Amino acid sequence: MEDVKAACPLCNTPQTTFFHHSEERDYRLCPVCDLVFVPETFFLSPEAEKAKYDHHQNTLQNSGYVNFLNRLRTPLEKSLKPGAEGLDFGSGPGPTLHLLMEERGYRMEIYDHFYAHYPQRLEREYDFITSTEVIEHLHRPREVIEQLWSILKPGGVLGIMTAFRVEDFSQWYYKRDLTHICFYTPETFRWIAKHLGATLSLPQSGVAILHKNGAKSP
Repeated sequence: MEDVKAACPLCNTPQTTFFHHSEERDYRLCPVCDLVFVPETFFLSPEAEKAKYDHHQNTLQNSGYVNFLNRLRTPLEKSLKPGAEGLDFGSGPGPTLHLLMEERGYRMEIYDHFYAHYPQRLEREYDFITSTEVIEHLHRPREVIEQLWSILKPGGVLGIMTAFRVEDFSQWYYKRDLTHICFYTPETFRWIAKHLGATLSLPQSGVAILHKNGAKSP
């Protein structure tokens, strides 16, 4: 088995180390930001990736999924003003979070590379941005995070959900999804917060909220 070397897609550190091999792909570890990632040579094709997403059954009628989204919505809402306007980035084939937020009086747009590809919605500013179960799929997480941060108004909030990497990685179900290529820990989000100049809160496992303190962009 050949070790496929690659730089970290989050902090650009060139010296990453072999971490694990399973699912016929390598996983590498960044010693700077603690990201574990899959090198590009193992990425699915866009067609195969979308075919996987097409099977998602995430709707407002799915109470389990709604409860899952509330893990982010509830703490996020504490930082929002009435009528705040947001963007749900990576809304997927069954956009749901924006409906929950709209029920509570917030205004939201949606964006998704495959299902709601409206680039103009990434060219204006928002009071808050949500991204649930998206960041683990990103080929270029640094580029996307910086883009989202740049369209967040000063004082705004970026709320992210993903499963935090577990200690027993070899048995972890989450990595078996071949569309999942980046795996984060609280330490990774601390690096992200420092890079952005953000204030970070981690209200529960898998939930990260980044507060934009001023007009600073990366």
